Amino acid sequence: MSLWLADAAGAPANSIWGMAWPILLMFAVFYFLLIRPQQKKQKQRTALLSQLKKGDKISTIGGMHGTITELTDDTVVLRVNDTVKLTFERSAISSVVSSAPTLSKD
Repeated sequence: MSLWLADAAGAPANSIWGMAWPILLMFAVFYFLLIRPQQKKQKQRTALLSQLKKGDKISTIGGMHGTITELTDDTVVLRVNDTVKLTFERSAISSVVSSAPTLSKD
């Protein structure tokens, strides 16, 4: 009789885990294929934007290439040629083409 009670008590728990298992599996797949890579890209982008400095040659999301002449917390002034300077939001920077050499005090 105690064996029958153990089986009856275990049946609902097995059905709950049986129904929850595919949902947990889908969440794990979404996490590893979508959420985690997006978080890594966001961290890399934040690091790129925080490491900008004067003299860096950059490319914007619109395809404009230029050299950074001024930086503030949220804007960047680019020198496109000898006479043209354009102001962009810092978030409009897509990539750093070449970094300015750092000056060491030796």
